[in-house]
Amino acid sequence: MLSLLQYSGSSDEDGDTSLNTAKKSTSDPETKINPKYSFKSQLAVCAAPEVVPTGLDADQMHINLDTTELSYNPKFDVLFAPILGPVNPFKTQQQSVDRNMLSGHIEQAHVSEFQFENQRRTFTSYGYALDPSITNDGQIKVVGSTEEGKDVDSVKTVFETSKIRPLDKRKRKKNDDPGDVDGFLGPWGGFVDEQKVAKPTEEEQAELDEITSKKNKKGKPNEDKPIEEKSVLHIKDAVDYQGRSFLHAPQDVGVNLRSDSPPEKCFLPKSHIHTWTGHSKGIAAIRLFPRTGHLLLSAGMDCRIKIWEVYNERRCIRTYYGHRQAVRDINFNNSGKQFLSAGYDRYIKLWDTETGQVVSRFTSRKIPYCVKFNPDKNKQHLFVAGTSDKKIICWDTRSGDIVQEYDRHLGAVNSITFVDENRRFVTTSDDKSLRVWEWDIPVDMKYIADPTMHSMPSVTPAPNGKWLACQSMDNKIVIFSAMNRFKINRKKTFTGHMVAGYACSLDFSPDMSYITSGDADGKVYIWDWKSTKLFKKWKAHDNVCIGVLWHPHEPSKLISAGWDGLIKYWD
Repeated sequence: MLSLLQYSGSSDEDGDTSLNTAKKSTSDPETKINPKYSFKSQLAVCAAPEVVPTGLDADQMHINLDTTELSYNPKFDVLFAPILGPVNPFKTQQQSVDRNMLSGHIEQAHVSEFQFENQRRTFTSYGYALDPSITNDGQIKVVGSTEEGKDVDSVKTVFETSKIRPLDKRKRKKNDDPGDVDGFLGPWGGFVDEQKVAKPTEEEQAELDEITSKKNKKGKPNEDKPIEEKSVLHIKDAVDYQGRSFLHAPQDVGVNLRSDSPPEKCFLPKSHIHTWTGHSKGIAAIRLFPRTGHLLLSAGMDCRIKIWEVYNERRCIRTYYGHRQAVRDINFNNSGKQFLSAGYDRYIKLWDTETGQVVSRFTSRKIPYCVKFNPDKNKQHLFVAGTSDKKIICWDTRSGDIVQEYDRHLGAVNSITFVDENRRFVTTSDDKSLRVWEWDIPVDMKYIADPTMHSMPSVTPAPNGKWLACQSMDNKIVIFSAMNRFKINRKKTFTGHMVAGYACSLDFSPDMSYITSGDADGKVYIWDWKSTKLFKKWKAHDNVCIGVLWHPHEPSKLISAGWDGLIKYWD
């Protein structure tokens, strides 16, 4: 506060002003007032600051509750002072408690990654671990119900104990001598007590016999034994006038079915020219006869396999009965004289195409999802099958034994595709990955998995062998290089159809100008290979269009199969 100043002054002609209280004798040279002093220079200010008594709250620097960082060191009384302001009268005692989460107040605690992993591995291996919670009495407790964990003093982690776990006792077969060509095992030698052949032991067989006998007593059929296989020939003329069977390709259809070169130019089909009917349920897979394509093999969910004529009268030639449940996949060998069928009854059967006889049966007690002959002409007695228990099993048709197992996938194996002149094969699985294998080496040489990838249940190689077209579950067709790197081609992605949840197969035109696929709405889609532009789509089936095939010798003929039990021919 400024005190009141009283002043009086006089001004001369020059405008100089002086205070009465400061007048001195003009004769005194020391006290003579300088006439140049201004009025402001003569003011005296007296400040009277407000003084607050000590002990009051006004001298404290209050801290906001939302403050996370302080720029000074407050005293204990300030830091833990009660919250100012009136108390909310409507809050209960439980609601008024200080909390930072719904159930109370929690403070962050730190556990090093090593200690956490140490206790986790200890619990996984031995069944006990130290209790991380803090007790009031300060005693250490153990989590787990094993006898070893009851004595706290003797608790040791996996890094401190020298106990051998049961699986550590297994010994591997070793033969590192490269001079022993037949017996060399290398790094993939199996365990000493490992059984490669999927046969039950005597005790397991006794248990299985007991279970089956109980089933038979209850009137249930014995499903362990395969049903009686048979086939029905639907045509009268099994052989022609020269004694040739229906496996012989016709030569009077206007197309050279034995040509090795594809048509020069392919065109989009425009009309529906034929429908094959005969299956009572949906169709799961269709395959054309190798090289010539004059016969069509179809596998149905009615447990039947049928073979049809593609030319002339387009009749149903033979029906094969041999599976107890729906047939999942079929595959011809190179000559077409035999084919494999894989069913949900867990059996893989090798059929004679001409006679309809079952040559042999194979089972691993798991559902085979895909089956494929080795295309190499020297390995036609070997075939591989992807099963529901994540394995790819290789059988020898001559002995009926399992000769190799590829067990690296984390989900059911959906497709097997041979590449690189049949030296390698590519598999896809429900684990959303793609793996590349060297033939007869049970360790994948290439593993492709990306967070953006989806399951790819159907894979088709390009006619030139350079690309793999994969039907992805996110309604896309993705392209992988089939050469050395097996890299995805980001520039070629075909979209527009709806296939999520269905293993719709796809195919290339013989000249590789188009790529075609079915979809869940029963439509057939055709894209341009170079520009990935959708050229044509049409409604082909009343249910899912599960498979499409472009005839290898025809420029514009397409075969589609659907879950409505129909096979349609388009031109």
